[in-house]
Amino acid sequence: MNVPKIDTKLTAKDFATDQDVRWCPGCGDYAILKAVQRTMPELGVPKENMVFISGIGCAARFPYYMDTYGFHTIHGRAPAFATGLKLSNPELDVWVVSGDGDALSIGGNHLLHVLRRNVNLQFLLFNNEIYGLTKGQYSPTSRLGTRSPSTPLGSVDRPTNPCSFALGTGARFVGRSYDVGAKHLPEVLKRAHAHPGTGFVEILQNCIVYNNGVFGQITEKGSADETQLLVTHGEPLIYGKDKNKGIRLNPKTLTLEAVVIGEDGITEDDILVHDQTNPVLATLLAQMEPPNMPVAMGVLYDDPAPTYEVAVTSQVTSAMEKKPNATLNELLHSGHTWTV
Repeated sequence: MNVPKIDTKLTAKDFATDQDVRWCPGCGDYAILKAVQRTMPELGVPKENMVFISGIGCAARFPYYMDTYGFHTIHGRAPAFATGLKLSNPELDVWVVSGDGDALSIGGNHLLHVLRRNVNLQFLLFNNEIYGLTKGQYSPTSRLGTRSPSTPLGSVDRPTNPCSFALGTGARFVGRSYDVGAKHLPEVLKRAHAHPGTGFVEILQNCIVYNNGVFGQITEKGSADETQLLVTHGEPLIYGKDKNKGIRLNPKTLTLEAVVIGEDGITEDDILVHDQTNPVLATLLAQMEPPNMPVAMGVLYDDPAPTYEVAVTSQVTSAMEKKPNATLNELLHSGHTWTV
């Protein structure tokens, strides 16, 4: 028989499993896991409606550690599995977890399609700029000169910028946070979840073994104020320990530049105001990086559009209404057919 469901307030512990968490001690994935487990109870979604899907890599262990439904799929193909699941049951709350190699190398084509289709799910890309599981080879996001087992003389590949990639494919929500952002990361996750469509979030994540400290300048407390730009819709793009630095648009080059308020006649009126619905501004913000510019953190772009599964479901419903009593044989012999 059906057992009546008792509505109880969930906590982070309700989303932890009995599995031993098997990442290297000090890995940034631990902090991300805790942030996600803390965020889930605040979404108001029943656990039985939640699904975590992953591909291959260190990040792909995630479904084992979330007490929800989950799939540990194959390398780079998590977006394809997630799309199929969402189409078969649009009511499910689908989260995809992937690393920079899994998502942007073998999985780049699949990520492109889930973003351009705007499937209503959340895609979390853990970016540590290295292949961790397979022992430190350079990845699509590794910086020029990165020394690794596969590039002992230093990588000559130009890296991919995950947020720029997402914007270029037509993503309607693009955010960025970091593993140890205990307050910042949950807020970005909640914003991505609230967005109707694909919520793409890049999470800067430290690999303590093969790429330790690659984001240290950006995430460490002693330097974060000067290297992070926390963006908020409708607020001026101001940063710095003393909140005396900002981002303005150079009218001659049409590029962003960092300026100091109070110097060279610069006032707060010269500072750009963040507009999360402007894809051009979002692209420019996504491309900023030290040492000349801070890294933009938060929701870079949020402009909803119709979702893929709604369009597909509507199309199927419409076709069924036009021929409600059609047999399979009739359908097979309708449309473009010919006799040989």
